[in-house]
Amino acid sequence: MDQMNDEFNATYLTFSGHVELHRFRFLYFLVMFIVYVLILCSNSIILCIIWIHKSLHEPMYIFIAALLLNSILFSTNIYPKLLIDFLSDKQVITHSHCVFQFFAYYSLGASEFLLLSAMAYDRYVSICKPLQYPTIMRKTTVSVLLFCAWIVPDCQVALPVLMLTKVKLCRFTLNGLFCNNTVNQLHCLNSRQLSIIGVIVLLDVTVLPVLFIIFTYMRILIIAYQSCGEVRIKAAQTCLPHLSYVSTGYMA
Repeated sequence: MDQMNDEFNATYLTFSGHVELHRFRFLYFLVMFIVYVLILCSNSIILCIIWIHKSLHEPMYIFIAALLLNSILFSTNIYPKLLIDFLSDKQVITHSHCVFQFFAYYSLGASEFLLLSAMAYDRYVSICKPLQYPTIMRKTTVSVLLFCAWIVPDCQVALPVLMLTKVKLCRFTLNGLFCNNTVNQLHCLNSRQLSIIGVIVLLDVTVLPVLFIIFTYMRILIIAYQSCGEVRIKAAQTCLPHLSYVSTGYMA
């Protein structure tokens, strides 16, 4: 579906992934609205607690706060548009807005892996190098890690996004509920360069961080196993927030 608005000269895309929307639109809306509100409220409350209590202004809790903020941004990129679509007669989006949603979806998703890696590094230094922890995990170090966790994915995802804007569209119906990699199906030709860059970005911002997280926690487990009971208790207590987050995930 190609709708050209003469006033704004915008190309519109149609979402086709909704199932029996005419029958269950209000149910879909209610469920997604409740989920979105819960995400906003729960994450915001914890963020406020960390912000208010100065005793929580430590690297571990700062990284937790960054993860919660990232979750809010990630959810806001998807849920409001979904809620609008559930109540609309036509589920459409402009191509430019779709590209932006694509960019935010993958850059924020990648930021989560890098933030988890930063948190794993913090726990590694805390357990394996406790005497050097104050020197290594200074405010400057935390700031650099946070900056890189958000900027590096933005820079890497920006390249395929720029390429997306230059590829001609032959189809205008997205088989999904929001703009993700299904956007590639709209192009007239499959771009080998785009696929290669996508694989490289995937390795850089997801696979490598996951391997780093596994490595750091293997080291922590080895050090804890070889040390006394006090070190094991400290390892369990300090790593519990991170392990809980990784194992259970978060709503987004």
